[in-house]
Amino acid sequence: MKNLQETFQLRKFNSDDLEQVVYINRLCLPENYTNYFFVELHKRFPETFLVAEENGKIVGYMMCRIEKGLSGFRGIIKKGHVVSIAVLPSHQHKGIGRALMMKAMENMGLYNTKLCFLEVRVSNKAAVRLYKNLGFKVARVIRSYYVDREDAYVMSRELPFKPRV
Repeated sequence: MKNLQETFQLRKFNSDDLEQVVYINRLCLPENYTNYFFVELHKRFPETFLVAEENGKIVGYMMCRIEKGLSGFRGIIKKGHVVSIAVLPSHQHKGIGRALMMKAMENMGLYNTKLCFLEVRVSNKAAVRLYKNLGFKVARVIRSYYVDREDAYVMSRELPFKPRV
């Protein structure tokens, strides 16, 4: 069996990638952002804005931000917030989303984060399964979170993330 990771490469986003990343976002997700939003997240948190390439073409991306917030008994900590992740439909089920998540969580350590969290549609069973396999747990449900009124799970996991060798 061929190693799935041999078919794509991960790298940090750069400004030349903006058009393709926006295209993937609009094609794959109902939640769309302005170009300015993408550029600002990249400027502020470049280590956690990643793209996946296959044969020189961007086929997926992930962007995160770092926030401060309360975390139970630990007080105020830095948290990595997965803002958006998407992979072109023709490139799904190749391990790209998993690889993007793993690399971004690893890179969150550069910002001294202690927790990673995200929101995901309750109906997105494949994504929920991926996040659970990466150690995330459902922390709570936000009712009518999305524009179409679908609920979201807030999922989180402790950091640092140490990939299995």
